[in-house]
Amino acid sequence: MIGIFDSGSGGLSVLREIIRILPKERYIYYADNAFCPYGEKTPGFIQDRGRAITDFLLGEGTDIIVVACNTATAAAISTLRAEYQVKFIGMEPAVKPAALSSESGVIGVLATSGTLKGSKYLNTKGLYEDDVIIEEHVGKGFVELVESGVLDGPIAEATVRESLQPLLDKGADRIVLGCTHYPFLRDVIQRIAGPDVQVIDPAPAVARHLLDVMRTEGLVREDGGPSLPDVRLVASGDPTPSRMLLDKIIKNEIIHA
Repeated sequence: MIGIFDSGSGGLSVLREIIRILPKERYIYYADNAFCPYGEKTPGFIQDRGRAITDFLLGEGTDIIVVACNTATAAAISTLRAEYQVKFIGMEPAVKPAALSSESGVIGVLATSGTLKGSKYLNTKGLYEDDVIIEEHVGKGFVELVESGVLDGPIAEATVRESLQPLLDKGADRIVLGCTHYPFLRDVIQRIAGPDVQVIDPAPAVARHLLDVMRTEGLVREDGGPSLPDVRLVASGDPTPSRMLLDKIIKNEIIHA
């Protein structure tokens, strides 16, 4: 069974991509929404939540865990890997594909403050900042929009524009989504950015990496598996927002894709 956790509903954007390539697996998704957002929490706090969630997921029979949260990956995944035997898959900043494909020489990164301060992002940024200009901005209010189910409309557009426009004004022609909540606002982001700007979501690459690791570890399910996605949702707070988004993903984007 694959365990996945995030500060809230954002990691469902990663689960969506994983199910597309591993539709027969069993999943348990943990939304830590009682403590959402993680962006302004201390690394120590996030590490403690990571331990608690990992203990729970292992107790439920999880074979591999996806940390489907950029902030938690930055703050906690090294600690979790040092303390547990289970394999952890984390989020990778999609700076490389943005830098290699940019025509303007300027890329924009939308992320939480925790991600932008994390060593994983800073190390990746350091590999490419001599080749392109990397502009950054915190997606202020993005997580709260997704958690409240506001994925489009005037409020979403105004909130997204406030953080995205400074990157566009600097000439960015690639926008990296550095938080797993942000892909749920992708339509708004793309509409504001315009057709000449590419929006890059790292989730498909993370899903492919998970598949590679599972094959290496012999964890890919060999039997027929369920006919519909088998996902158990657990939340530390009110499960309603995550349940509504998960149901929408499975019904509209998986079954009827």
